[in-house]
Amino acid sequence: MDLVINKTSLNGMIDIPSDKSISHRSIMFGAIAHGTTTIKNFLRGDDCLSTLKAFQDLGVEIEDDGEVITVYGTGFSGLKQAKQAIDVGNSGTTIRLIMGILAGTSFSTELFGDHSIAKRPMNRVMLPINQMGAECTGHDGTEFPPITVKGTENLQPIQYQMPVASAQVKSAILFAALQAQGKSVIVEKEKTRDHTEDMIRQFGGEISVSEKEISITGPQKLVGQEVIVPGDISSAAFFLTAGLIVPDSQITLNNVGLNPTRTGIIDVIQQMGGTLTIQETGSEANKAGTLTVETSNLKGVEISGEIIPRLIDELPIIALLATQAEGTTIIRDAEELKVKETNRIDAVATELTKMGANIEPTDDGLIIHGKTPLYAAKVTSYGDHRIGMMLQIAALLVKDGTVELEKAEAISVSYPRFFEDLNNLY
Repeated sequence: MDLVINKTSLNGMIDIPSDKSISHRSIMFGAIAHGTTTIKNFLRGDDCLSTLKAFQDLGVEIEDDGEVITVYGTGFSGLKQAKQAIDVGNSGTTIRLIMGILAGTSFSTELFGDHSIAKRPMNRVMLPINQMGAECTGHDGTEFPPITVKGTENLQPIQYQMPVASAQVKSAILFAALQAQGKSVIVEKEKTRDHTEDMIRQFGGEISVSEKEISITGPQKLVGQEVIVPGDISSAAFFLTAGLIVPDSQITLNNVGLNPTRTGIIDVIQQMGGTLTIQETGSEANKAGTLTVETSNLKGVEISGEIIPRLIDELPIIALLATQAEGTTIIRDAEELKVKETNRIDAVATELTKMGANIEPTDDGLIIHGKTPLYAAKVTSYGDHRIGMMLQIAALLVKDGTVELEKAEAISVSYPRFFEDLNNLY
């Protein structure tokens, strides 16, 4: 596909797509709760629709009238064995979190996905779930999908020190712990996004969090709720970056979720000297706000340590931002980028280098030397939605020639109307 969108400035207002993480979890919690859950502003991207379909396969009645999704919860015990293997598509969130839910069932379930999912490591979830008494096995004895989960109704609690900073792994264990007989304690390596903890409380569950230690006692019964999904800051990140680096730009983004475990990119923008204003609009339970950015002179920074889990999905677009900042930006402690939809460290370095960026991959991150002009090239998303969107934003800086993006269709995974929203800016 040719990237035909090439503007000299970007001005206007965008309603950012709904939060992907919360959309996934709203279906999951609605399914395992007792009673009815209604979900407004659900993200109808490919990944979240994979979660919706997975729970329909498990016997949960889910209606979608185009505005509101209604989930008729069965409780954990009401889930039924799927008639065939469950296809999670491209969604790592779906496969990893659902493993924790299936751990307490009385049946076996096979989970598989696309070629990208088939390469994603699952031991990080399989090992703790197996310690709790379920039996999770990978393809031909490996840790890779297809994964078979043989549940047990006698799930045991766990004391678990997380070896990686991963909200997906933590969430899978929490879903299993909700069904276990007794108190589980999870200690995080670094604090990661806490949507699962928040939604356990929202659905009437009990959970205790003290710094990096999480305690939860099962079994628990959850109750259906109304969920209003805020906009996704990970999707907003692409337009935040565009507004900062494309000349003569000012972009306002409405209803962006501002959960503190997700707002690392805002901290980085401010550290780099970006002009960003925030008008808070949400509630205490669902923090949200209107964000406005404008073209700024940026400076390089170091990004490492405990902030990394708060911006792990935004690092590809932050790398592009850094190519337009004066000085060097160093990203460290981001090994998790290697096991996303693709190896995002290598993908970012390879594709931006094609366009003229001065960027070096390292074992755990990137070193970006700015400020550099970008040039036309033939690039690929590798089938990774965030790489695809990052490269379209990069193409806006190209003055001569055409940037061609292969596998642009991957963007629909999280942002189906991305190109339409970009086109509507002037």
